Amino acid sequence: MTTTGEDHVTARGGPWWWERRRGAVLDVSLAAVSAVECAVEGVPFAWDAGIPVPAGVLFGFLTGAVLLVRRKWPIAVVLVAIAITPAQMGFLMGIVGLYTLAACELPRRIIGSLAGMSLLGTLIVTFVRVRQDMARGELGIGDWFVPFAAVTTSLGLTAPPVLLGLYVGARRRLMESLRERADDLERELQLLAERAEERAEWARNEERTRIAREMHDVVAHRVSLMVVHAAALQAVARKDPEKAVRNAALVGDMGRQALTELREMLGVLRSGGEVSRERAGVPLAAVGAAAAAAASRAAEADGEGPSLAELDELVGQSAAAGMVVDLSVQGEARSYAAAVEQTAFRVVQEALTNAHKHASGAKTYVRLAHRVSEIAMQVENDPPPEPASASAAGLPSGGNGLVGMKERVSALGGVFVSGPTDAGGFRVSAVIPAS
Repeated sequence: MTTTGEDHVTARGGPWWWERRRGAVLDVSLAAVSAVECAVEGVPFAWDAGIPVPAGVLFGFLTGAVLLVRRKWPIAVVLVAIAITPAQMGFLMGIVGLYTLAACELPRRIIGSLAGMSLLGTLIVTFVRVRQDMARGELGIGDWFVPFAAVTTSLGLTAPPVLLGLYVGARRRLMESLRERADDLERELQLLAERAEERAEWARNEERTRIAREMHDVVAHRVSLMVVHAAALQAVARKDPEKAVRNAALVGDMGRQALTELREMLGVLRSGGEVSRERAGVPLAAVGAAAAAAASRAAEADGEGPSLAELDELVGQSAAAGMVVDLSVQGEARSYAAAVEQTAFRVVQEALTNAHKHASGAKTYVRLAHRVSEIAMQVENDPPPEPASASAAGLPSGGNGLVGMKERVSALGGVFVSGPTDAGGFRVSAVIPAS
């Protein structure tokens, strides 16, 4: 993990304007050394200026102590160092002041101007002092030494601290930029992780819904027919033994078909989970693979899923359970995409299941229309003969059938409408694009 900008800012622990205690200690130490240096250099300055020596020492001490504020007011420190250059004091303050000035985030024109002023002041003072020493005979070197000494001294006291300060300042700004980029990257990664978790949770919920819908569509219809046949079997067991035997056989067939479809569904889920664990080891991948397989291949063990070709058999099963069903097909029948045929079949299947549950004994009309670019279906039942017969079979209802049908149709870009009719029955209508 990187140190964030917030952590860097809150790491301040120094007094006043210092960010760290060690910075305060360093500045106090430099200011003390500079004050002592200037105080010592104040003695010859007092002799040359004709002022009392204590006054010169005090002036030098106070002037050198200005280095204490180099971080807060670097321009003031450099100006003071330039001002006392003619007195030949404050060399340490001038060097440290120029370094601090160059390292600060100030405009380059200000840094260049003050550095030029310091260079020019040092050049003039050195030129005058060396020339005076040669005039007094203290130096026996040729005249060429005067400009050479002036230029060398001024460049030596000005160029190195300025260049070093520019390098340190650029490096500091680079490190801050890298730290900010690292902070931004860390925040982006955290945001991406949160969004990925949200998408993963959304995907898990979607796959749970799809699996639940598949389980409902595969099992609910046949189990509902089993309950209806069991109720009829109970009613005719003693009166008509032959019909009771037929109903019992139908119940057995329905049960075996329901178990077969349930095993296929669970097998797809289990195999999808194993493949996902081998590839990625991520539970979400297992759920996604299993649900995708469940949505499209739940009944592929026999070669293909439910289609409109099985609609006659579906209606026949409901008719065998005692429901009066009128099937009408309009238009020329043709093959559609597997998802379209499976969705159309499931809509009719669930509508017939609801009719068994809530309108037992009522006549039901199944209408299927093959159009140019779409397929339409409608399942409508009359009101039940007796109000009490609506739930005579004792079929439970979880309220998921209509929701599942609407989700299926909407996923293919179709339109789904359901609701009671004016006559007291119930109608389910759906239109699905053929492509």
